[in-house]
Amino acid sequence: MFPDDALDATDRRILAQLQLHGRISNLELAEAVHLSPAQCHRRHRRLEERGYVTRYEARLDPRRLGLGVMAFVHVTMERGHMREVVKFREGIASMGQVLECHAVTGDFDYVLKVVARDLKTLSDFLLKTLAQLPGVNAVRSSVCLDEVKHTAALPLEE
Repeated sequence: MFPDDALDATDRRILAQLQLHGRISNLELAEAVHLSPAQCHRRHRRLEERGYVTRYEARLDPRRLGLGVMAFVHVTMERGHMREVVKFREGIASMGQVLECHAVTGDFDYVLKVVARDLKTLSDFLLKTLAQLPGVNAVRSSVCLDEVKHTAALPLEE
């Protein structure tokens, strides 16, 4: 990992543009950050090589794809679950319904962001798939009623 001070203002402008417009051409990017195309290309590649840019992806609309339910799922593992963590994490990694999984502090061990076609499909997934993973003691879910903010863009203030 590189310290934040390794980024200058121009690097931050490049990253800000890439967060908003992942498919931007090098020429458009260079114009937006006030660099020549060659300089911009070099800096862009350097940011990728150093791991500041980890991947590019398209954001799809879940509702258009028939995934009308989103839920946040809190998973509590059994005491002494350390033997099962690898199996649990491998199971989660293979589940397309699970968009995110975070190990957390507090009353739960993991928080998952899950999508499903409908409430019945979510219920089946929680009871028949997720709760059956090795080491899982309890599963609690909160269905999302409305998405107020959705972004993957990180704050890039200096």
